[in-house]
Amino acid sequence: MIERYRQKAMHALFTDKARYDAFLEVEQAVTKVLATQGVIPQDAAARIAQCKTVDITRVQALEAETRHDVIAFTRAVGETLGEAKKWLHYGLTSTDVVDTALALTLKRANVQLHTKLDVFMVRLQALAEKYRETLCIGRTHGIHAEVTTFGLKFALYYEEFKRHRKRFKAACQRIEVGKISGAVGNFNLVSPAVQDAVCADLGLGSAAISTQTLQRDRHAEYVSVLVLIASSIEKIALEIRHLQRTEVGEVAEGFSATQKGSSAMPHKRNPIASENMAGCARMMRGYLQPVYENIALWHERDISHSSVERVVLPDAIMLLDYMLTRYASVLKSLQVYPDIMQANIHQTYGVVYSQRVLHALIETGMTREAAYDLIQPLAKRAITQKQAFRTVLEAESNVSRRLNKDKLDACFDSSQALKHVNEIFHRVFKEEYA
Repeated sequence: MIERYRQKAMHALFTDKARYDAFLEVEQAVTKVLATQGVIPQDAAARIAQCKTVDITRVQALEAETRHDVIAFTRAVGETLGEAKKWLHYGLTSTDVVDTALALTLKRANVQLHTKLDVFMVRLQALAEKYRETLCIGRTHGIHAEVTTFGLKFALYYEEFKRHRKRFKAACQRIEVGKISGAVGNFNLVSPAVQDAVCADLGLGSAAISTQTLQRDRHAEYVSVLVLIASSIEKIALEIRHLQRTEVGEVAEGFSATQKGSSAMPHKRNPIASENMAGCARMMRGYLQPVYENIALWHERDISHSSVERVVLPDAIMLLDYMLTRYASVLKSLQVYPDIMQANIHQTYGVVYSQRVLHALIETGMTREAAYDLIQPLAKRAITQKQAFRTVLEAESNVSRRLNKDKLDACFDSSQALKHVNEIFHRVFKEEYA
């Protein structure tokens, strides 16, 4: 991932040094278990356990000769071990180390993503609560529909992210799994008990069965969940972009005193972070096809998945980490204009209350069809002649003789949109309210 779109703490997990250090942790866990079971000498395991890090420069030099990164790693580490080196990588195949180390890395990345996800959801809840009863116009097909509240938008997003949090937790459980099952996965040189003990020592799940690799449906599912989260961030950002348009003007991204919007037009204030989220989400969705194609490998293994994962997994994780971080900041500094929201409700002369008028007429005994056909041209007249819809209705005898002032007052009472807001919030935030 390019520097612009990566966070320092997450990037640190995916450096070459971090990768080989994770290899070393797996090798040390294996020798520890094998020594405990009496398979290798205790002093050899103790000597291997003393290694604190891997000489990356030496690994790279050896890889240039061997053209095999794991062999380069084992030889570089072995050069520091003396007699104990013969027990390093004992009974293992390369992917035992690579896949288990990857799971260990992903587990650590997931801790950071969980934290960022929680912070993001806190921001959503704060906006939902703050604007719970802030009336705004709801739009369907981009057209004014009926009155709703700005807070309900964020309650909706929060509920969506609750689902993401559950999906992410489940995907983490399936991706944070190791395997020490040998060349074709049949435990030819080590027992399943070794795998279980090694994975337990590393804080990972133990695969019930594998080939030489862990099966890549795990990784495809994991990336799919990351992409779902990214797409929902884009969903929120798209709403902010629409609402910040000059013609709408209901919200705006925060804008610092020294920030500039355009190199040519000094007046510009653009929703650049929200647009950035759209671009990032497109990239995230682009990662889906290659990880799905990784599921089908030849026989007990090939390495066609390896190059994909070296790019996709770090990039997808770091990019989502960036998205969660940046847009949580946008949400925190979001500027909201309730007065403009109120003005926009009345922009269409009150025709947004047409459904309530429709129902009120039905309640007087009119058929739905007759009431609809009566109201539709009156609403059109209000728009085209720029008249208050209520005035137009009161001038129509078929309406005025059925609906008195009190009934029309009820139809045009925007606070009716608040009637069930508290109940909706309780359903969404019931865990928090408990």
